[in-house]
Amino acid sequence: MPVDRINSIMALEGKYEDAGLGESGEVYLVGSDYKMRNNSRFIKSIDDKIVQELNSTIGVWEIKTTSAKDALNSMDDDSTFKSIIKDYRGIEVLSIASKIDIFSTTSWAVIAEIDKSEALAPAYNLRNLITIISISIIILVSAVILFFINKIIVKPLKSFQVSLLGFFKYLNKQADDIEKLKISSNDEIGMMAKEVNNNIEKVKIGLEEEKALISDASNVINIVNSGVLTSRINLNSNNQGLNELKNLINSMLDNLEGNFENILNVLGEYSNYNYLNSVDKKELKGELAQLIGGINNLGDSITSMLVENKSSGESLKNSSNLLLSNVDTLSISANEAAASLEETAAALEEITSTVINNSNSVQKMDDNAKMLTTSVNAGEKMAFETTKSMDEINEQTQSIAQAITVIDQIAFQTNILSLNAAVEAATAGEAGKGFAVVAAEVRNLANRSAEAATEIKSIVESAALKANEGKNIATKMIEGYKSLNENINETIILINEVNAASKEQKSGIEQINDAVTMLDQQTQKNASIATQTQEIAMETDGVARKIVEETNEKEFKGKN
Repeated sequence: MPVDRINSIMALEGKYEDAGLGESGEVYLVGSDYKMRNNSRFIKSIDDKIVQELNSTIGVWEIKTTSAKDALNSMDDDSTFKSIIKDYRGIEVLSIASKIDIFSTTSWAVIAEIDKSEALAPAYNLRNLITIISISIIILVSAVILFFINKIIVKPLKSFQVSLLGFFKYLNKQADDIEKLKISSNDEIGMMAKEVNNNIEKVKIGLEEEKALISDASNVINIVNSGVLTSRINLNSNNQGLNELKNLINSMLDNLEGNFENILNVLGEYSNYNYLNSVDKKELKGELAQLIGGINNLGDSITSMLVENKSSGESLKNSSNLLLSNVDTLSISANEAAASLEETAAALEEITSTVINNSNSVQKMDDNAKMLTTSVNAGEKMAFETTKSMDEINEQTQSIAQAITVIDQIAFQTNILSLNAAVEAATAGEAGKGFAVVAAEVRNLANRSAEAATEIKSIVESAALKANEGKNIATKMIEGYKSLNENINETIILINEVNAASKEQKSGIEQINDAVTMLDQQTQKNASIATQTQEIAMETDGVARKIVEETNEKEFKGKN
């Protein structure tokens, strides 16, 4: 099929106006690929580089308008699609499209279009002509009608208008009162005047009700401004809008009163130390929601503080109980140590007296050496007594050593307890600062007691050595007594040695006695400090119990 022949047929050989297509109409073919199969009448106005270079739209320019789609997608070849659309130039056109089969192998769309403005121009001209004629007739009829209206209606209406304006001023509250309309006829205007008079009566009643309602609302608002939310608007009016406004205000006051009642209830519970509840926000917003949120946050903060206080009180109570137990043990041990030291001091005094007596006896033996032969039996007996005394001294010295070991253990335990007390005081924080000072002083006293016990132990060990030496000397004295008659000179020498040893024993025993006395004084001080510590521990325990009791009197989340 030659392109030129197709273009000639579709272009109507250029006789568009004779074909009824005027200056903007055209007929064109579109293939199944939506490409044109003939040149467009408006090829020069198509803004496409390829179309302008080829000076042709055949197989190049794609058209996917509504008409092209409807025709190509139609299942019926006899269907015709008519509509007003925008063509491929973007101009509104009257479009008619149908589908045609080409050799039964493919389908094309044949589309005829003309600009809407040109196609409907005769209709527009006819419309304008009819409009001009209609206006002319209306003006003429209106002039006649106005003549009769002016005579029959306008003049009565002017009087009606004046009264009606007064009514409107009254409605707009520009006038305090209004007079009823004067009815001079029974026609439609008279009937209208009568109806207006009836409305005036109704409006007067309604306005009075509105004034009363507004006055009631003003009073309620003033009461609410003073802080009282229980007052409500009780009056009604014929004005439905005012009634709805009244209901809205009353509903708002009900909601406010309910919310403030919830807030006051929760605050009342807070004042009674009950922090279990909180205010429900519901769907509130703005300042009231912030107020409720602040109250709830206050309850949470107080609850957190109470939980922490109770935890601290329980911890302090447990620590004070342990401290009381340890201090009781320390006090008992200190008192026992003091009693033991008193017994030890008494025994040392007896030993000292015995040693002094022995020394005096030895001195007499030295003075009466010439009478030694006749006093052998008595000297031998005294030597046996001396041996026995030395055994007693040794036993007392061992008792002293054991007591000193106990004191040393007590000092060690006291030091451990003071360290534990210092740890508990540090755990208690600010409340345990005073107790930490007491624990430090107890630890210092324990260290001093341990040092004193070490010194006493050293002295006692020295005394034990001296006692053993005295025992050995007494043994030698017995042997010397047996051989006294054989060698009197050796006896005199032995007596001098015994005398010297007795003096050393006396000096050592006096030192032991002094040390034991000092240890007894120190132990008494330890017992006094233990008693003071016990009193402080009891006060701390009372404070801890009071904290826990006062916290338990309050109700809050996490209490148990």
